[in-house]
Amino acid sequence: MSTDEEAMRLALAQARQAGERGDVPVGAVLLSPAGAVLARAGNRRQVDGDPTAHAEILTLRRAGVEQRDWRLTGCTLVVTLEPCTMCAGAIVLARVQRLVLGAWDEKAGACGSTRDVVRDSRLNHQVQVTGGVLAGESTHLLTEFFAARRQAAGQAPPEPAASG
Repeated sequence: MSTDEEAMRLALAQARQAGERGDVPVGAVLLSPAGAVLARAGNRRQVDGDPTAHAEILTLRRAGVEQRDWRLTGCTLVVTLEPCTMCAGAIVLARVQRLVLGAWDEKAGACGSTRDVVRDSRLNHQVQVTGGVLAGESTHLLTEFFAARRQAAGQAPPEPAASG
């Protein structure tokens, strides 16, 4: 991959597939140090009945098996939504060099918004973070997914915040 945006478009394709199968539309792609795609996945929590089947975890697992090494040194993980604490921990443990994310997760993100696991200097490895890559597209996928779920459940959309 020559750009973060190109890699994010691949991750967005994985996110769309996850949404089509009823999972929260989050996708991830792992790139080798040379930029080749090593693995990709979308969320599979609903489909697999597995609370750990986040796109990031599945992508890291697949790459580790394929590379026959749990250390993914020099690799870049591209994900459509800021990883949660579980995924951030896995990213650190896998020794991923760089994380590229789309939308920030102000409720559960662990890579700079609510906490910053991947850059915690107390850990034995820190990850470089680039955020906001194609954030609008990532946010749009998530917004549409949850709006459709609310509509299917017969719930009204949340009221817009009152402006001052």
